[in-house]
Amino acid sequence: MALSGNNSHLYAIVDMGSNGIRFSITDTSPPTARIMPTVYQDRAGISLYDAQFSKSSGSERKERRAIPPDTVEHVVDRLVRFQGVCEDFQVPSGNIYVLATEATRTAPNSEDFKARIKERTGWEVRMLSKEDEGRIGALGIASSSRAVAGLAMDLGGGSTQITWVVARDGVVRTCPKGSFSFPYGAAALMGRLEEAKRVGKDAERELREEMKTNFQRAYEELEVPEDLMDNSKREGRFDLYLCGGGFRGWGYVLMKQAEVSPYPIPIINGFRAKREDFHDTAGVLREVSGSDNIFGVSKRRASQIPAVAMLIDVLMDALPAITHIQFCQGGVREGFLFDKLPQEVRSQDPLLAATLQYAPPSPDAINELLLSALPEHASPIESSRIPPTLSAHFIAALANVLYAHSRVPRESRTAAASHSTTTGLLASTDSISHAERAMMALILVERWAGDLAPTEEAYQRNLMLCVSPQEAWWCQYLGRVAALIGDVYPAGRVSGTHWRIQLCTEWDQVIKKKGPRDLLRLKLQWNIETAATSGVTEHWLRDRAEKIEAAGKKKSWIREYGVRLGVVVCST
Repeated sequence: MALSGNNSHLYAIVDMGSNGIRFSITDTSPPTARIMPTVYQDRAGISLYDAQFSKSSGSERKERRAIPPDTVEHVVDRLVRFQGVCEDFQVPSGNIYVLATEATRTAPNSEDFKARIKERTGWEVRMLSKEDEGRIGALGIASSSRAVAGLAMDLGGGSTQITWVVARDGVVRTCPKGSFSFPYGAAALMGRLEEAKRVGKDAERELREEMKTNFQRAYEELEVPEDLMDNSKREGRFDLYLCGGGFRGWGYVLMKQAEVSPYPIPIINGFRAKREDFHDTAGVLREVSGSDNIFGVSKRRASQIPAVAMLIDVLMDALPAITHIQFCQGGVREGFLFDKLPQEVRSQDPLLAATLQYAPPSPDAINELLLSALPEHASPIESSRIPPTLSAHFIAALANVLYAHSRVPRESRTAAASHSTTTGLLASTDSISHAERAMMALILVERWAGDLAPTEEAYQRNLMLCVSPQEAWWCQYLGRVAALIGDVYPAGRVSGTHWRIQLCTEWDQVIKKKGPRDLLRLKLQWNIETAATSGVTEHWLRDRAEKIEAAGKKKSWIREYGVRLGVVVCST
């Protein structure tokens, strides 16, 4: 990112939420505009919701008041500080937005608060209506994945919104009526739950019934489109996408409880949970009560978990048969900026956009070699077929990062590659799934094929457990092919007229005692004239072909899954 000249692609966003205030500067310049990389971020732990409520004397009941003067000044001081940051980054003044949601919108002294901000900073506060909050939240969710189709909810401190969203090829559709907003934010609901428990079980039951009725009515009035419902029935799944701090805290607890322990991906966006795990409110409450510190869950968030548990109980009862839940990082910043991107940028594959900056000199040729190592036609045996997650976009992204770790010292290259999707190159890319992160890392480990320390080996095993056995095995195979390609073309530069190797595959079958078994034949053709000048010999190629073929031996299968391989080396 340049700090001088044309900085028209830099945007500064202040998200004044109920539980905290987030400051960010985002670079939307090509080629990475689709992933909206954050070049600066900060957070002020100022709860504008809590600031407006105090316990009245002699009672546990909370009564609303104006935002206190000291809180107002604290907020303004942080805004002035961020103003200086914007000057350092040379953000155009027209690209700075202060966005306020529920807590500011409904504050008794909202107008005075905004006027004070204007007086000290010169910035106008843009108030988001309940409808705007829902729409921007839906856009934030759309930005967090390649494609989205399902119900969407945003859980803030003071309110929660529900709508539906369908995002494909850069076109985002949401409910024409906007979203339905209810005062069931994590902080607000915590206060109501405490009051209901103080009054008695009848009050708590009445609160639950009120919430259930409201969500059922909202779902009916959302008028979920038929194509979304038909697709859900056809695939046997109905997805719920969640954003907002309250839901993210719940997701981090589920990560801690995951069967894969320790869970190797410390990123909430793209984390998926099945209905039964998501709805295990008793298990989550036990985890929180028995742990002093859970990664990603502050003490404040932990205190709100009982309220979130109640909300989830009601949702699972009120909404149709949700089967899968996906947690999203996308919020006001992401939704507001995603709305500004042209459709052709929004339609880009996020993983591909994130990796373009690391592409070698001949990414298309490297991509073609990788694709040619995958059978063009499906295997007659369904269990041997390539997982759909190894899509054309994924392979193209792999080609882009195949040489990204070339400059890392050999002894740490493999470890750096294994962490590249969680704490390395792609760590800041919020819009890719956990499966993509795990698969890309597993392929790159094989691509560099170096030694791993015991702790790194354990990390690799946990990554394998984050994907299916089929995905893990095909990653192993493709990673070994990638190692061959990287060795034959060490600079990532491929000449069309002076090619060194070509690959092709076909399915065959071998007869075993238990019946016919698939055999994937990989043909490795090398050009004697051009390959020899670069030190590529038949013996050298056969040695590497054996490493690829070894992935087909049963001892290299992953969780009892694998495909038998036969690699043939021939010259032309």
